[in-house]
Amino acid sequence: MHELSIATAIAERAEETARFHGGRVTAVRVRVGEMAGVVPDALRFSFEVAVEGTALESARLLVEEVPARARCAPCGTGFAVGMPPLLWCPRCDRPAQELVEGRELEVTAIELEEASV
Repeated sequence: MHELSIATAIAERAEETARFHGGRVTAVRVRVGEMAGVVPDALRFSFEVAVEGTALESARLLVEEVPARARCAPCGTGFAVGMPPLLWCPRCDRPAQELVEGRELEVTAIELEEASV
């Protein structure tokens, strides 16, 4: 399950951010595209495993799931491709050549609480 290695990398980045800013991580926000090859529920579970026994143990992983969308170059129509993906324009009946959303796998925010003195 590669979600565990992804979750571990997210946790490490969050820990670095907390050390740099001197706070405690309360939440990590990520965007996961429908076609990123990552199962959001598996990522959430893996994050819980990765942070167990660490300073991030109480931090939440907040996953924004991004649906896959394509754009047809000839007619400009944007459309959801679904799963399994159907990259065929519903307007002009041609194959879409551009996937504009749905491959994301990114940390968008690391939320910190100030460390108490």
